[in-house]
Amino acid sequence: MVFSSSLFLLFFLPVFLIFYHLYRNDNYKNWVILAGSLLFYSWGAPMFVFVVVGSVIVDYYIIEAMHKSTNQRYRKTLLVVSVSINVGLLLYFKYANFFVENVDVLLNSLGYENVRWTQVALPVGISFYTFQTLTYAIDVYRGVHKPLRNPFQYLVYILLFPQLIAGPIVRFNQIADQIESRQHLETIDNKLLGFFRFGIGLAKKVLIANVLGAEADEAFALAEGELTSSIAWIGIIAYTFQIYYDFSGYSDMAIGMGRMMGFKFPENFNNPYISQNITEFWRRWHMTLGSWMRDYLYIPMGGSKVDTKTRLYFNLWFVFIISGLWHGAAWNFVIWGAYHGFFLILDRLFFLKISRKIGRFPSIAITFFITIIGWVLFRAESLPQVSYYLEAMFSFGNFTLNHYETEFWVMLVVGIVFAFSTLTSIALKWEQIFFFPSRYSLMGYLSMSAIVLIFLILSLGSITSSGFNPFIYFRF
Repeated sequence: MVFSSSLFLLFFLPVFLIFYHLYRNDNYKNWVILAGSLLFYSWGAPMFVFVVVGSVIVDYYIIEAMHKSTNQRYRKTLLVVSVSINVGLLLYFKYANFFVENVDVLLNSLGYENVRWTQVALPVGISFYTFQTLTYAIDVYRGVHKPLRNPFQYLVYILLFPQLIAGPIVRFNQIADQIESRQHLETIDNKLLGFFRFGIGLAKKVLIANVLGAEADEAFALAEGELTSSIAWIGIIAYTFQIYYDFSGYSDMAIGMGRMMGFKFPENFNNPYISQNITEFWRRWHMTLGSWMRDYLYIPMGGSKVDTKTRLYFNLWFVFIISGLWHGAAWNFVIWGAYHGFFLILDRLFFLKISRKIGRFPSIAITFFITIIGWVLFRAESLPQVSYYLEAMFSFGNFTLNHYETEFWVMLVVGIVFAFSTLTSIALKWEQIFFFPSRYSLMGYLSMSAIVLIFLILSLGSITSSGFNPFIYFRF
C-alpha cells in the first residue's frame, strides 16, 4: 500500500483517522496506531510482518536487560547482540542475493558451478526500520533516553506507518516522549498544518514526480544504440527532479500525517539543488540519513578528530560507500556512494576554496552537474548501462525533442522553478510563510484549505487515470 493510491487516500487513511480520534487517551490511540500499522505493512508483505514483530519483541527485552544491568561488560555484550540481530537480518534479507551472485561470478571465472541458492525476498522498508532499531539500542546504551516501558510501545515506535516504509529516519530520542504522551501537540492548528503538508507532498509526488518519472523510465529502458544524446539528457534531468519530488513528497506526507497524529517528525529536505558543493548537498538531501550516518558511524569512527588527513578521508569515503550500499544491493549503488565520497574529499582538499572564489551561481551549476552524473549511477540497472548511458549523454548528436508531451514540459519547468526558486530571498521568505508556519491567520487557513483541496482533487484524478505510480525509495 502506498500513500498515493486510491485505497490509501479514500479508505485506509480516513478510516484510520476516524478510529484514532475516537479516543482521548494516548494509550488507546497507540493501540489504534499499532493495529493500523500492522494492517498497512501486512497489505504488501503479509509474511514479513511476523519477522518484524518477532525481532522487535526480542530486541526490546535484550535492550531492557542491558538498561537494568550495572555490569558494563555485560551491557556492551547485550548491545552487540542487539546490533548483530538487527544488522544480521538486514544483511540476510537485503544482501544475501547480492553476495551469492558475486560468488557465482567468481566461481564461473574459475570454472566451477554456481552455488545452489533460493532467492531471498526483500521485506519492504527493512533499511529504514533497521536504522530505527539501532538508534533505540544505541541511545539507551549511551543514556540519551530511558527505554520505553513495554514492548507494545516499542512496536508503535518501529511500526508507526507514516514513516515505516521510506522514512524520514526518526531517532528514538526524538519521539520517545511523544509515544507516551502527545496530547499537548494534538491541537487543531497542528492537525490542519499536517493536512496541508500531506496535500502538498501528495501533489509533489503525483503531479510532478509521476509525470517526470514516466519519461525517465522510457529513457532508461532504451537499449544501447537506441539511446540518443537528447533522450539521455532529458531522461536524466527528468529523473533528477523526479527523485527529488518523489522522495521529498513522501517525506512531506509522512511529516504531515505524523503532525495530524501529534508526532513531530524531523525534516528531511532543504532545497538540495541550490547547494554550492557536495558537502552542502548532503546537509540538504535526505537530512535524516546524513545526520544518522554522522552520529552513529562517522563520529564513532573518529570523524574529523583523527591524527592524519589520510584517516579523515578514509572515514568520509567509507561512510559514503556504506551509504551507497544501504541504498541498494548492487555495485552501481556502491560506486554512487564512492563517487559522492570522492567529491566530499575534494571539497576538503580544495573545492571549497575554489567555490568561494568563483561565486555562488557557478558553484551551484558545478554541484548540480556533479549530482546529475551521480544520478545516472543511481538510476541505472547495471554498470554496462551506466557506461552506454554516459556515452550517449556526451556524444552530443541527434538532438530531437518533438515527441515529448506538453504536460511533461510544463511539469519539468514547474519542478525546476520550485527547486531553484529559494535562491531568491523573496521566494525563501514565502516558503517559510506557506510551508513551515507555526500557524496561519484565518485568511491563511482558508486559502491553504482551498489550495490543498485543489491539489487533492487533481492528484486523485491523476491517480485514477494512470497506472504509473511508483515510490522510488520503497525498494530500499
